[in-house]
Amino acid sequence: MRVAIVHYWLVGMRGGEKVLEQICQLYPNADIFTHVVDREKISETILRHKITETFISKLPWGRKFYQKYLPLMPLALESLDLTGYDLIISSEAGPAKGVICRPDAIHICYVHSPMRYIWDQYHTYKSKAGAITRILMPAIASRMRIWDVCSSARVDYIVANSEFVAKRIFKSWHREAVVIYPPVNVDAFRQVAEVDVGDFYLYAGELVSYKRADLVVEAFTKSGKPLIVIGEGAERKKLEESAGSNVKFLGRVSFDVLRDHYAKCRAMVFPGVEDFGIMPLEVMASGRPVVAFARGGATETVIDGRTGVLFYEQNVQALDSAIDRLEENIEKFSHQDLLSHAEKFSEDSFRREMSEFISACLNEKNMGAPVKSGL
Repeated sequence: MRVAIVHYWLVGMRGGEKVLEQICQLYPNADIFTHVVDREKISETILRHKITETFISKLPWGRKFYQKYLPLMPLALESLDLTGYDLIISSEAGPAKGVICRPDAIHICYVHSPMRYIWDQYHTYKSKAGAITRILMPAIASRMRIWDVCSSARVDYIVANSEFVAKRIFKSWHREAVVIYPPVNVDAFRQVAEVDVGDFYLYAGELVSYKRADLVVEAFTKSGKPLIVIGEGAERKKLEESAGSNVKFLGRVSFDVLRDHYAKCRAMVFPGVEDFGIMPLEVMASGRPVVAFARGGATETVIDGRTGVLFYEQNVQALDSAIDRLEENIEKFSHQDLLSHAEKFSEDSFRREMSEFISACLNEKNMGAPVKSGL
C-alpha cells in the first residue's frame, strides 16, 4: 500500500507538525506533499521522508510569504498527481485536504482546525489586515469557503483533534468527525521525583491578542501575586508597559527552562480559547495543575477540581476567583493524578488510536463494515 501524507506547510515544529511526526512513524515509507518546506526548521523524523512541494514554493517569495498565495492553494493541491497512492492522509489547518485521489483510494483528513481566517475568525483577521487586503478579502474568502466545503466532500473520513473542533467542522462543512486527541510527549515532561514548587504562576505561549495574555497580566498586576510570562509576540511591549513589578517576562526560552518552570509553578494560567491546547497537558505531565477558561479544548483536558480549575467568564474577577479557589485546594491536586491524566493523551495513545481507526476505515472500504465513531 502506497501512502501519501499532505500537510499544509512545513515551516516550523508546532502542534500540527508534532501530529505529522507521529503519522510519519506509523508510515515510515510514506511520501509527504506540502505547499512549502523550510528544511532547517523541521525535525529529522519528517526529513527522512520524500517531501514534494506544490508550485506555491516556486512563486516569487513563495517560501517566505506563502500565506499571501492562499487563493492559489486550491489549484496547487489539485495539480498534485496522487494517482499512485492507495491511502492519503491529509493534515488540515491551512489548505491540505483538497487533493484529487483515485476513486478506489482512501482519503482520511486529520483536522487541527477548519481555516480560521475564512470561517470563525474571518472578521478578526479582516479588521487587522492592511487596506488592500481588507478590500480583496471578502471576494477571496467567499470563493475559498465554497472550495473548502466542496473539497471536504472529497474526503472519505474526517478526524478532529477535539470535540470543540468537531463541532466547528460540522458547522462549516456539515460533516461528522471522529475525535482523536493530538499527541503529548508526556515522557519529556515527566518528573522522576516531585520538585519543590515555587510561589509563582505561569503563562506560556504566544503574546498575541486572541491568547488573552493581557487578562492574566492585568489580573496579577492587581493582585500582586508573582507571575512569570514565557513567550514572544506582537503584544509583548504593550503587556510589559502595563505590568506591575511582580510580573516577569522571560521571552522565548529553551526547552529545559520551560520544562523547569512547568514543574515549579503553582499553576499555569490558560486564558484563551484554543482548538485543543497541548501546553496544559504538558504542565499536568510535569505534576502541576492548570487554571483555564472554560471554552474550547481546555474543557476536554482540564477536569475542574481534579487537574485544575475552570473559570467561565474572560474577565479579571472570574480569573481571580479561580485562583482563590485553586489556592484553597492546592494540596488536593495530586502529582500522580495529574501525570496519570496526561498519560491518556500520550504519543503511544495517539498512534494506537490512529492505527485502529485507519484499519477500520480500510476494513470498511474492503469489507463494507461501517466505521464506528467511538474509536
